[in-house]
Amino acid sequence: MLPAIVALMTNLTASAASFGDDVAFVQNHTGVVVLHDKSQSAQVALAPAWQGRVLTSTANGASGTSFGWINRELISSGKLQPHINVFGGEDRFWLGPEGGQFSIFFAKGAKFELADWLTPAAVDTMPYQLVKQSPDRARFAAAFALTNYSGTRFDIKVSREVRLLSAANAWKKLGVKPASGVSLVAYESDNRITNAGKQPWQKDTGLLSIWILGQFNPAPATTIVVPIKSGLESELGVNVTSDYFGSVPPERLVVRDDVLFFSGDGLYRSKIGVNPKRSKGVLGSYDAASRVLTIVQFTQPEGVTDYVNSQWKLQDHPFAGDVANSYNDGPPAPGAKPLGPFYEMESSSPAAALAPGKSLTHIHRTIHLHGEEKDLDAVARAILGVSLDEIQKALKH
Repeated sequence: MLPAIVALMTNLTASAASFGDDVAFVQNHTGVVVLHDKSQSAQVALAPAWQGRVLTSTANGASGTSFGWINRELISSGKLQPHINVFGGEDRFWLGPEGGQFSIFFAKGAKFELADWLTPAAVDTMPYQLVKQSPDRARFAAAFALTNYSGTRFDIKVSREVRLLSAANAWKKLGVKPASGVSLVAYESDNRITNAGKQPWQKDTGLLSIWILGQFNPAPATTIVVPIKSGLESELGVNVTSDYFGSVPPERLVVRDDVLFFSGDGLYRSKIGVNPKRSKGVLGSYDAASRVLTIVQFTQPEGVTDYVNSQWKLQDHPFAGDVANSYNDGPPAPGAKPLGPFYEMESSSPAAALAPGKSLTHIHRTIHLHGEEKDLDAVARAILGVSLDEIQKALKH
């Protein structure tokens, strides 16, 4: 086998660790906070040193499946990387935009190339303070300043609370009758940014947005599902933006009027995005081999269309960005090493035009369900608008 494929398969095998194994591994390198329900079945692991991110979760205790992707190679090396430290985690706090004249990842005058791309320490290596903790929730805080490509300084305060939801509350959020044969873990991050400076944040000098990204373990039979609003392109925009890293092959992305199917196999680097007029505020994925259905829900204020644009170029429309994205990792070039591999489901808040002292909040919810297909099928139909059979056949796994 080619070295790159061997490495991919090795990483995929390593990702099969249990929740307890993953927590024990990370605890050898940094502090971990574990949230849990009364039965200790649903658990969520958090890392204060890495912006209070959700590292991973499980529905079946320490010996249960670990749903989040964790970069064991990077973490065990103990070495920080210059451009980004991809520690992993299924709910991590970032800020946008990534590219454009208002980017916070490129310094003023830099080229929009990988060599000049730098992830701000505030969303990469900076520890957040654990200010409050209970068995089912933890709150983190941070304060820092960022300067965008255009030279605008932002003084920012962050408050982030991660809450483990009870099974009853999770079923209520799904709007589906509970199924006794399904085990689940559900949590949400409540993220708030505040303008801590003396000047208002305005569109002509750039705005920020809250950006939550979740990294999950890929599998050959994993399909990402994105429900979208059907309608004319002249009114709602394109069904999907899919040219972030070149066009996506048709066997990896199927576009219909009301839903998108996208591969989450971790073998081909590609990314898709949905604008706020198309988005329904929900994403999902299904691993047919493991019978795991994952639902991501997020707040999306009705009628708001100003979202930061993260494309790596000077932009004509810097506030025509996506509200939801999905990324499938893979080798960036033939024979090259992938970041993971992993796949991502992401959501963003609207652009934050905030007066001094004012705040913007964005909630991102993740629910993992494991059980029999007949029970999971009812959830998929209700939340994603498609059956498990349709999901499995869409990309011809």
